[in-house]
Amino acid sequence: MANTNSVRQIREAKMMSKAELARKADVTVQTIDRIEKGNECRLDTKRKIILALGYKLADRTRIFEEENGNPPQLPKKLIRKKA
Repeated sequence: MANTNSVRQIREAKMMSKAELARKADVTVQTIDRIEKGNECRLDTKRKIILALGYKLADRTRIFEEENGNPPQLPKKLIRKKA
């Protein structure tokens, strides 16, 4: 089952490649690719990605789906305003 997350949007907004995020999170590029496609991952992997993106663990709901199934809320600074 696919999960909702904002990993790709946040990574791209920070102008990071998948390889750079994978290196910072100490996971493989394939893991980043699978997560961005919405596949399941371990809690430890989520923790590594949250920290590698420069967020605090308390900000997890901005990146990964909440436990109640609500989609993540993108940080306001990453939402582009329409011109």
